[in-house]
Amino acid sequence: MKTIKHIIIILILAIVQYLLVSCEKLIEVDLPENQIGSQQVFEDVGTANSALAGLYAGLWDNSPLAGDQSGSLLSIYTDEMDFFALNSNPGMAEIFQNQQIDSNSSIANYWTNAYQKIYQANAIIEGSEKSSSLPTMEKNRIKGEALLVRSVLYFYLNQLFGDIPYVISTDYQINKNISKTNGLEMLNKLENDLTTTVSLLTDQYRSPERIIPNRKVAQLVLAKILVLEKKYADAEILLKQINSSSLYQFQPDISKVFKKNNSGVLWQLKPLNQGQATKESVLYFFSNTAPPSYALSSSLINSFLPTDLRRQQWIASVSASGQTWYRVEKYKNKTDNPDEYSVVFRLEEVLLLLAETLASQGKIDEALPYLNATRLRAALSPISQPINQQNILNEILMENKREFFTEMGHRFFDLKKAQKLDTLVPTKPNWKNFHQKWPLPQKELLLNSNLKPQNSGY
Repeated sequence: MKTIKHIIIILILAIVQYLLVSCEKLIEVDLPENQIGSQQVFEDVGTANSALAGLYAGLWDNSPLAGDQSGSLLSIYTDEMDFFALNSNPGMAEIFQNQQIDSNSSIANYWTNAYQKIYQANAIIEGSEKSSSLPTMEKNRIKGEALLVRSVLYFYLNQLFGDIPYVISTDYQINKNISKTNGLEMLNKLENDLTTTVSLLTDQYRSPERIIPNRKVAQLVLAKILVLEKKYADAEILLKQINSSSLYQFQPDISKVFKKNNSGVLWQLKPLNQGQATKESVLYFFSNTAPPSYALSSSLINSFLPTDLRRQQWIASVSASGQTWYRVEKYKNKTDNPDEYSVVFRLEEVLLLLAETLASQGKIDEALPYLNATRLRAALSPISQPINQQNILNEILMENKREFFTEMGHRFFDLKKAQKLDTLVPTKPNWKNFHQKWPLPQKELLLNSNLKPQNSGY
């Protein structure tokens, strides 16, 4: 019996990998006769969970949440990192130099990878809804997990591209000619989807390693959407529920923030293979030589005081040929990796977002402890009264810069939310106002004319 179930799981993953080659071709290919269909997948909780496992593995391997995607792309797009492999990677070079065009391969891959995972999530949602054999609680949980993943991916796409297709079906005939959804309308749809997700999931983690998101993760993503919609009081309620949960404890030791057993982690992605290093630790590493690809920018380095423990423990200096560069050192394990996974969300984001929601409502005294938590851990003096609303919001933005550098595109999203992307001009000479959005991939516009017009400036 175990052997048969193992074979079924392998076939599910094979189907997923086989089908997710190109979003526009997903439904054109019939399943081979020797492979199982989606109805069979969702007749059993174990095989349905295997479909979800394939989705999570794909997030780590190749998606906006992968360690070599948003973190690196948006860090060189903003003011966190410099990029040195200009000749060998023209797509990344364009992004670093803020000269991207609609045929940029890195941007096209980002879009495609996201929509492939969205399709996979939609297939799981449809399968769980149509299943007549799954228990109701399991159907809700399976749908909730897939809906949460889809919402996170749409959040990234919405913030980067603006108006995008809101695809909720696996029907190719529907999807091939789908039009764009207005960016503000998309936020409303995500608010509704995440509200549903919160009702479907529970606080209990399905994995003690927190590699599968729970209701609190959904509440955090919903709070992020509500802040974008300026619904600060509603976001405050959700964030306080997360912060007061016994599931999470603020990690006082800065050297343990990126360890997989940190109780301040809300959700993290596990490497595909046992002992495999995180993508972040490998991607950003260089030693005794000039950086082959990435190094932290002087803008980022200069934002730290020398006494800041994050400057001391999350950044390493590298000297060669009379020059000094700085590399990211948040993840320490470069080869054998017994204790690090890629963190997607952690409690520190909850605290700083809570500080922002409170400050935005004029509750400055209440906001200060949440702002100061990460500062005090980093051995910095606390921010205190008197301070006005704009200045505390500026301090929160700077604290996010120092706390979350190179993590999941955090800097770009924070600047965009604060309407301060144009402050990049002094450090990014080619920056223009229209760079707040990326161009829609040229090949997508050629496949579907309903995606036109192209974003302004491209």
